[in-house]
Amino acid sequence: MNFNYYMPTKVIFGAGRLEELGECELPGRKVLVVISAGGSMRRNGYLDRTISLLEKNGVKSVVFDKILPNPVLEHVDEGAEVCRKEGCDFVLGLGGGSSIDSAKAIAVAAPNPGSYWDYVSSETGGGKPLPNKVLPIVAVTTTAGTGTEADPWMVVTNPEAKEKVGFGNDQTFPVLSIVDPELMLTLPPRLTAYQGMDAFFHSVEGYLSVKHQPASDYHALDAVKLITQNLPKAVKNGKDLEARSLVAWANTQAGFVECLSSNTAHHSMEHAVSAYYPEVPHGAGLILTSVGFFNFLAGKAPERFSALAEAMGAIDFIAGLKKLIIDIGMERLSFSEFGITKSDARRFAEKSFSSMPRLYKLTPHQFTVDEVTGIFETVID
Repeated sequence: MNFNYYMPTKVIFGAGRLEELGECELPGRKVLVVISAGGSMRRNGYLDRTISLLEKNGVKSVVFDKILPNPVLEHVDEGAEVCRKEGCDFVLGLGGGSSIDSAKAIAVAAPNPGSYWDYVSSETGGGKPLPNKVLPIVAVTTTAGTGTEADPWMVVTNPEAKEKVGFGNDQTFPVLSIVDPELMLTLPPRLTAYQGMDAFFHSVEGYLSVKHQPASDYHALDAVKLITQNLPKAVKNGKDLEARSLVAWANTQAGFVECLSSNTAHHSMEHAVSAYYPEVPHGAGLILTSVGFFNFLAGKAPERFSALAEAMGAIDFIAGLKKLIIDIGMERLSFSEFGITKSDARRFAEKSFSSMPRLYKLTPHQFTVDEVTGIFETVID
């Protein structure tokens, strides 16, 4: 009972509520709209709708559309330069976690000198204090996975350094987030599964983290319950608006959990995987490492796993996790389909410690590199 509580984002949640972007209070008059390079925001009409609503609200837009599924430093710095050159006074991330994380990173870099990486705390990051205030951030999420619409964190990869690192502070919470489950109805099953499991693991890890506290516990257990019950439905029938809405709410709660508690070394491990193999979707990497990681951790720090199992409606957490993976159709997912072999295990383990050591300190077991290498060797086929 010794904790901080700070969650300053205004969240507008519910089906059809994107329309409120045309009338709600916004933090500026010219915005950089950040979207992915994949084209789905244009194909589904979400970009045009967003720009039209911003115009209705008296806001001019500039679009930056180069973001990859695993965002890279080059595009963040390029987006920051566009933001400066165009005189944008806030940034809006439209899409999934990659677009919103990139919007946050651009908002950090645009008003400050040098590269975004100069301010990241990591093995190769500069770790400098920010001389100037971060630009205001607005998030419009079209997925239910990262919870980034409700937390200050962003994850960007530096390919040259082979580092995929989380960063954030009190300035990088979105000032406004719109969570409209109608925008999620077009997500294909595989992405729905990957993203939903990212939210699931954010919640599980936040419950297990040594930083857990009463509010994070409440949101974490409810999110675990809702995802277990509704993610399989959303994967099976993407047009099920009720299931989409409940998974979306679970994901937003998972964002709260990340504010109030923390991820664990499970995320450090996955970030190492996709730093070396950026084609591995984050959710896929988490699924692939999960059973080995949590099975090991349950043997070392079992105290809190029973409540997680109960939230899943399972007798045992690992059994419940395996069943959920089957229920979302991911039981055949393998490292080998990404070209990953057991020979990668040691470098994954070492990179996970060097890039994101903080999460190891917040895990209820002090792992060694040898133990993590062993987990990787267990889960890599």
